Amino acid sequence: MLDIRRIRENTEEVTKAMAKRGFVVDFQQLIEWDDERKSLIFACEQMKAEKNTVSSEIPKLKKLGEDVTKTFVKMKELSDSIKDMEASTAICQKKIQEFMEVLPNIPDEDVIPGDAAKNEVIRTWGSKPEFDFEIRNHVDLCENLGLIDYKRGTKISGNGFWLYRGDGAVLEWALLNYFIEEHLKDGYEFLLPPHILGHACGYTAGQFPKFAADVFALENDDDKDEHQFLLPTAETALINVHRDEILPEESLPRKYFAYTPCYRKEAGSYRAEERGMIRGHQFNKIEMFQYTVPEKSDEALEELVGKAEKLMQGLGLHYRTTKLAAGDVSHSMAKTYDIEVWIPSMGIYKEVSSASNARDYQARRGKIRYRKTEDGKNDFLHTLNASGLATSRIFPAIVEQFQQQDGSVLVPKVLVKWFGKEMISK
Repeated sequence: MLDIRRIRENTEEVTKAMAKRGFVVDFQQLIEWDDERKSLIFACEQMKAEKNTVSSEIPKLKKLGEDVTKTFVKMKELSDSIKDMEASTAICQKKIQEFMEVLPNIPDEDVIPGDAAKNEVIRTWGSKPEFDFEIRNHVDLCENLGLIDYKRGTKISGNGFWLYRGDGAVLEWALLNYFIEEHLKDGYEFLLPPHILGHACGYTAGQFPKFAADVFALENDDDKDEHQFLLPTAETALINVHRDEILPEESLPRKYFAYTPCYRKEAGSYRAEERGMIRGHQFNKIEMFQYTVPEKSDEALEELVGKAEKLMQGLGLHYRTTKLAAGDVSHSMAKTYDIEVWIPSMGIYKEVSSASNARDYQARRGKIRYRKTEDGKNDFLHTLNASGLATSRIFPAIVEQFQQQDGSVLVPKVLVKWFGKEMISK
């Protein structure tokens, strides 16, 4: 959520920043509601002060033997007026809240305007693999090698699901072990969060209310008022670890990572090139997350990008790193870098990690603050996240980039100790 003071004091600047996203907004009504709210609060406080004054006169009047009937009438009138004003203030506050909670984050100043077509490739690593034979796509390779059973995955759960088998399951787990080992080396704390989350988690992450329809919602028979859902990414859980908390500055940064499956509705039709594991309703992912002081959040973002890139380099996969234009940055984030792996059969790059800085947007929604060491004052901290990594596109990239003419696949050296062999073959 944005700071309403920033909107009031820099209305034109914020409006222009939102326009970089293609988000058109008029803040006039919001500012009028905020003015009204402030006026109501001021008037209400005056009435409460008057009521206290009148109330303090009652014992004196009684002591003097005077009639206090009119005084009680006055007290009743003031109480009714206060009640009405508090109700009006609540209505006004609700309007402000509903307006504010659907606003996206303000993109950073160095994030360029436009949609995905304006994304900027800032670096690449490795070269596109060259083959002297006709290459196979990952779907055919995985089926021929018995790694993935697409038909039975669909039979079990429907379109957009798959079943890992044999060497495929071992390769998937080897990837996760590799990621976990690297994050532990870097001093990140390993968390295994619940997969079923409460509504407040989606709100704090910035996914609700605007994107509530994008998750798998669950019915809670025990509590009809608690709307639960399957987590779409571990970020949604990790941002809520310190919800409604004040952390001491000396304890920051907090660096976490989590393993979870991710459950996505992925509404809309699947393009032909997205068959197989490229786009699905459930996939495995390691998520990195940081809570930090504002002055260190730029540095933290660079660290997360570097960690994701290091994992890709360890696998030996050709990839590129892209800085997203404002219109392609997700709703809650101020800046994002995507790490995109090359899929030879598709002739395109596919995102395997998004590293993002939310600034204080999520912290405001979740009331997550830190206590400054210097003066003891509380302020909102910054939150950042990055995939480290998602496997559902890494797996196809490994199979395709390291395929051999006979249909076998070389296993990346960093995975051999978990996979147990250097080659996947029939």
